[in-house]
Amino acid sequence: MHSPSDQYVRVRGAREHNLKGVDVDIPRDALAVFTGVSGSGKSSLAFGTIYAEAQRRYFESVAPYARRLIHQVGAPKVGEITGLPPAVSLQQRRAAPTSRSSVGTVTNLSNSLRMLFSRAGDYPPGAERLDSDAFSPNTAAGACPECHGLGQVHDTTEELLVPDPSLSIREGAIAAWPGAWQGKNLRDILDALGHDVDRPWRELPAQAREWILFTDEQPVVTVHPVRDAERIQRPYQGTYMSARRYVLKTFSDTKSASLRAKAERFLTSAPCPVCGGSRLRPEALAVTFGGRTIAELAALPLTDLAALLDGRTETARVLTEDLKSRIAPVVELGLGYLSLDRSTPTLSAGELQRLRLATQLRSGLFGVVYVLDEPSAGLHPADTEALLTVLDRLKSAGNSVFVVEHHLEVVRGADWLVDVGPGAGEHGGRVLYSGPPAELACVAESATAVFLFDESPGPGREVRSPRGWLRVGPVTRHNLRAVTAEFPLGAFTAVTGVSGSGKSTLIGELTDQLPGVDRLVRVDQRPIGRTPRSNLATYTGLFDVVRKVFAATEEARARGYGVGRFSFNVSGGRCETCQGEGFVSVELLFLPSTYAPCPDCGGARYNPETLEVTYRERNIAEVLDLTVEAAAEFFAGIPAAARSLGTLLDVGLGYLRLGQPATELSGGEAQRIKLASELQHGRRGHTLYLLDEPTTGLHPADVEVLMDRLHGLVDAGHTVVVVEHDMTVVAGADWVIDLGPGGGDQGGRIVAAGPPERVASAAGSATAAYLARVLP
Repeated sequence: MHSPSDQYVRVRGAREHNLKGVDVDIPRDALAVFTGVSGSGKSSLAFGTIYAEAQRRYFESVAPYARRLIHQVGAPKVGEITGLPPAVSLQQRRAAPTSRSSVGTVTNLSNSLRMLFSRAGDYPPGAERLDSDAFSPNTAAGACPECHGLGQVHDTTEELLVPDPSLSIREGAIAAWPGAWQGKNLRDILDALGHDVDRPWRELPAQAREWILFTDEQPVVTVHPVRDAERIQRPYQGTYMSARRYVLKTFSDTKSASLRAKAERFLTSAPCPVCGGSRLRPEALAVTFGGRTIAELAALPLTDLAALLDGRTETARVLTEDLKSRIAPVVELGLGYLSLDRSTPTLSAGELQRLRLATQLRSGLFGVVYVLDEPSAGLHPADTEALLTVLDRLKSAGNSVFVVEHHLEVVRGADWLVDVGPGAGEHGGRVLYSGPPAELACVAESATAVFLFDESPGPGREVRSPRGWLRVGPVTRHNLRAVTAEFPLGAFTAVTGVSGSGKSTLIGELTDQLPGVDRLVRVDQRPIGRTPRSNLATYTGLFDVVRKVFAATEEARARGYGVGRFSFNVSGGRCETCQGEGFVSVELLFLPSTYAPCPDCGGARYNPETLEVTYRERNIAEVLDLTVEAAAEFFAGIPAAARSLGTLLDVGLGYLRLGQPATELSGGEAQRIKLASELQHGRRGHTLYLLDEPTTGLHPADVEVLMDRLHGLVDAGHTVVVVEHDMTVVAGADWVIDLGPGGGDQGGRIVAAGPPERVASAAGSATAAYLARVLP
C-alpha cells in the first residue's frame, strides 16, 4: 500500500514493448534522466508506462460521457505503479503544421495580444469595439477578404506556364499541366474544342493562347479518344480547366508536398494589395496600441515586443503585464529572436518543443511529473545551459521532471539516473542502474558509463583534401542576407551555429541543379509511413525479396501461389477478418477503444492456407517477426536480402523487427532506415548526402556507428554535409561552416569556415569554445 510520505514513484512488473518485467523506484521532486542506447526501452518506460498510466488515471476521474471525446491511450502493461502524481508530456511531435500555425498560436501569446487590442486599443473616432476574434487572420471575422488571411496573393504568367514556346501542346508546351492520363485528357479536350494541338505554341493566335492558359470557364465536351489497336476506348464527357486554374487549385488544395512544390514553381507570389501582407481586415488594422497596429507588433522579435509594452489604463496594465510574463520564459529559452507571426513550418523540432516548454513554465503547475522527450534535441551547447536552468526551475516549483535524454551535459546535470539496456530491442529492456549519476561508473554493462565519465578527446582524424568546391549564393532568405558559402566536394562538412542562426536555410540551397552535383540525397527525420501497414521491410524493399523467396518454394508453386499471395495489403493471402492488420479495434462504449489480436489469425495477418507455406521451417508471419539481426542469419544465402539487412545492421538497427510498424519508430530510427535503404544500392558515380541533425535521438555509442558509415561514404568518393550540434561529430569533420553569431536577426552570417582547428579558435563564434574542448 502506498504511504503519502513515500517520496518515490515505484514501478513494478513493466512489460511494455521490450521491457522484461521491470521494477524501478524513481524519486519525486527530482530531475531524473532515462538513458540507454536507441531502442533499449527508455521511452517505453518513461512514456509508454509511467506517462500512459498517469494519463489513464486522470481519465478515470473524468465523466464517462466526456471520456469519449478525448483521444486516450490504452492501459500500459504493468503490474502496479505507486506514488505517481498527475503527468504532463512534452514529446517531439513531428506532425506537419499548417502555414496558418505560428509562434503566437503555439504559445497562446496571440490570444493575449488580440485581447489587448480588443479591450485596450486606440480605436478611430466613432468606430465600434471589435471582439478579439476580429484581430485574428484565421477567423472569418478578421481575415482580409482578398487573400483569405494568408497575406500573399499568387498568380502566374505565360512565361512561367510555357517555358518553351517552340513546342506544340501535344509535345508538352504547357509545362504546368499534370503528367500521365490527366495531362492527355486536357490535351484531348482542347483538340475536341477545335484548338490546334500540333502547331508550335508561339504560332497560335494570341487570343487562343490567352484563353487556354487563363480562362475561368470550364466547358464540358464529348471526347473521342484516339483508339489503340489493343483496346477500345469509349467517348466520355471531359471538363476543361485552364492552366492557371489548375496550378492555383493544386497549390491551395493538395496534401502532397511534392505536388505543392511543383505548382509553386509556376507561381509568382506578392504581398496582398489590400492588406499589404498583414493578413487582416481594414477595420482591425485601424486599431492601434502605442501607435502601432497588431500586425506591426506581431512582426517584432519577442525581445523588442516585450520592451514596447506598457499600460496607461488599468485594463492595459493588467493585459500588458500578463503578456510580458508569458514572453519571459520564451526569451529565457533562447527564443527571443522569434516573432509572433513566424510560421510554424519554418521552425526546427527543437525550437517547437522549447516553445511548448516555455508555455508550461508559465502555467505554474505544482506537484506534477513532467515527462520530456529529448528537450536538448536541436540545441547548440550554448543553449543547453539555459535549458538546464529551466528544468531546474520546473523542479524548484515543486514538480518532478523525468527526461529521456542522450545529451551528456543534461545527463551530468541530473539528480538521478535510470540506465536501461544493455543493448537494443531483444538485448535491452532491463534497468541496469537506478541511482545518483556518480555511481553509474561501477556498472560494467552500461554503454552510457563509458561516455559519461571518459571526457578525454577522441583520436584525431586526418583532414581530407577536397577535389573541388560547390559554391552557393548569394542567398537572401529568412535571416540570411546575401550569404555566399563554399562546400568541399569529396569531404565531410559540418554546418554549426546556435538555434535559429540559419543552418537549415543554408543547406536547403544545395540542389541537384548546382554544377558538380550528379545526384542529391536528403535524409531527414520524417516518418517513413503514416499507418501501421508501412513497416521496415516494405520501406527498404526487403519485403519484395522475401515474398519472391516464398513464392519460389515447391509448396507455393504446387498451389499456384504468386508473389501477391504473400502480401498482407491485398486480398488473397491475407486474413480478411482484420484485412491484414493483425488486430481488430474493440469499441468499449465509455472506455478507450482497445486493440485486440485478430480472433481468426491471432495477429499473424495471413489466412491459414498462406501460413502453410514455409521456407526453412518458418512461415511468412514468423519471418516478419524476426529481428534484423536474426533475419541476417536466416537469409544469409540470399544476396538481395543479405545486402539489405547488412546495411540496416551497419547503421545500428539490428534490434528492429522486420514487420515493425512505421508508427512505432522514432525520428532517429526513421532517418537511419532511409540512410540504410540508400546505402544498399551501392551507387556508382558521385552523390551529395544532406543530413539535418543525424545524431538526434542517438546514444553516443550509436553516434559512433553512424559516423563510421558516413565517413565510409566519403572514403568511397561521395560528399556528406550535416547540420550538427554534437561537437564530437564536428571535431571529426574535414570542414566546418559556423553560422551566427546569434539566432534570428542576430544571426544569418558565416562567422567562421575551415578545418575544425581553425573554427575552434575563431573570435566571435558561439561554437568555438565548445569545439575546442573536444579537439585532440
